[in-house]
Amino acid sequence: MLIIPTHVERSNGKSYRDLRVWQTAISLVLEVYRITESFPHAERFGLTSQLRRAAVSVPSNIAEGHARSTRGEYKNSLSSARGSVAEIEVQLMLAKELGYVQPEFVAKALEFCETLSRMITNLKRAL
Repeated sequence: MLIIPTHVERSNGKSYRDLRVWQTAISLVLEVYRITESFPHAERFGLTSQLRRAAVSVPSNIAEGHARSTRGEYKNSLSSARGSVAEIEVQLMLAKELGYVQPEFVAKALEFCETLSRMITNLKRAL
C-alpha cells in the first residue's frame, strides 16, 4: 500500500501550509474566484482566466519556493508570487473600470493584495 504524505515538510518540520502568508494567499484565490463568477461570459477566456491564473500562482509559488533547496531559489519564487499579486491588482482595477465588479468587492480583494504583498516582502527579508 502506497502512503502519500498530506503535506510536504522541510527540515525544520514545518509545511508551507503552516505559513500565514500561504494561508492568506489561499484566501485571496477564493476571493478572486468569487469575484470572477459574476464576470460576463465573454470574459471567460480573457480577464476571468487571467485573474484566476494569477491568483492561483501566488500560493503555488510560495509552496514551490518553500520546497526549494536554497534560499536564493526560495527568494526567486517569492518574487514571482509578489509579481502575481501586482498582476491581480491591475486586473481587478481594470475589471472595476469595465463595470464587471462592484467597487466594494474590489476594495476587499485589494486589501488582501496589499497585506499579502507585505507578508511576502517580510518573508523574503527574513530568509
